[in-house]
Amino acid sequence: MQNRDLYHLASSAILARRQRSGLTALGIAIGIAAVVLLTSMGEGLHRYMLAEFTQFGTHLIGITPGKSTTHGASGAVINNVRPLTLADAEALRHLPQVVATMPVVQGNVEIEAGEKQRRSNLFGVGPDVPAVWQIEVALGQFLPADDLQAARAFIVLGSKVRDELFADRSPLGEIVRVGGYRFRVVGVMESKGQMLGFDLDDAVYIPASTALDMFNRDSLMEIDVLYHPDADGDAVSASVKRLLLARHGSEDFTVVTQEQMLEVLNSVLGVITFAVGALGGISLLVGAVGILTIMTIAVKERTSEIGLLSALGANRVQILMLFLAEAILLSAMGGALGLVLGWSGAEAIHFFVPAIPTHTPWHFVVLAELLAVVVGLVAGVAPARKASRMNPVDALRTE
Repeated sequence: MQNRDLYHLASSAILARRQRSGLTALGIAIGIAAVVLLTSMGEGLHRYMLAEFTQFGTHLIGITPGKSTTHGASGAVINNVRPLTLADAEALRHLPQVVATMPVVQGNVEIEAGEKQRRSNLFGVGPDVPAVWQIEVALGQFLPADDLQAARAFIVLGSKVRDELFADRSPLGEIVRVGGYRFRVVGVMESKGQMLGFDLDDAVYIPASTALDMFNRDSLMEIDVLYHPDADGDAVSASVKRLLLARHGSEDFTVVTQEQMLEVLNSVLGVITFAVGALGGISLLVGAVGILTIMTIAVKERTSEIGLLSALGANRVQILMLFLAEAILLSAMGGALGLVLGWSGAEAIHFFVPAIPTHTPWHFVVLAELLAVVVGLVAGVAPARKASRMNPVDALRTE
């Protein structure tokens, strides 16, 4: 029996029982559609989170006050945490491979411009925000490179704050009041959008030293270090730790590279993508049971046909391959239909609910179709083996 004859016999058997074959293929299609749809949503979430997380670049090191450890004694006994200071940020700037450093103080304030008032987020920062956070200035300039300890009372507005307080007119040179302080507007930032639900456009930027006074703080909330793209992040991180340890006398700070954060995020999102794909895979079990049931029934109904094929010279391997080919064709057709349904469903969800990110990579499509074929192959093994082991004489007698 040639491969061409094998395919012809398998497809003829499927077409002879269209309704049964269609329902069996539909079971596989639903399973594959569920896998593709859920995996597309998981992959879409994965890409969305990575894009949100890396929009500030991937060569950053974050330093926060306090060591992320757990102790058995009372915190009041061991608490000797020194604040992160502007002097620390300035010292870090001179490390090899460091491009820029940025002190960060964050809070929520009321901004007044003429008769208009608005509550917005405030960032107390240094002059290197455009380089470190990769945010461009749309109008004017960013905070000038003043002495960090005695910066002038300048302010830069986020695009939304500018639109709300000044509408279409230029805010450059205007005076705004923030938390009882007066600032002169020197720039407006380009729209950056949201990061993990935080609106970066609804914010203003002032010198970090002024923000420390405004919020009555003695410690920065964070220092961001931007290092050269060709540098080794771990080596720069080690240099940062050594310098701060020398300045503070103890490791009362936490240093985290963005590569470390991305590794954690990738592992978490990978588990999520796998989990939602596995949930869809449960639906494939239903399709596999359907193929197993239909092929078992087919073997019983076609016992005489099996006997006739054996009488005409077909050996057991050829009969086994015949029924396996039928199971694989059923699952492949169901898989193809499932791919169309899953991809269409993912696109429809993103179209009607744009807030839900979806993405269907081509390698997922190929893997899903291969998965359908494997499911059909595994489900068809038992019935095919049963058919191949039939005694030809006994099979012919069933007629």
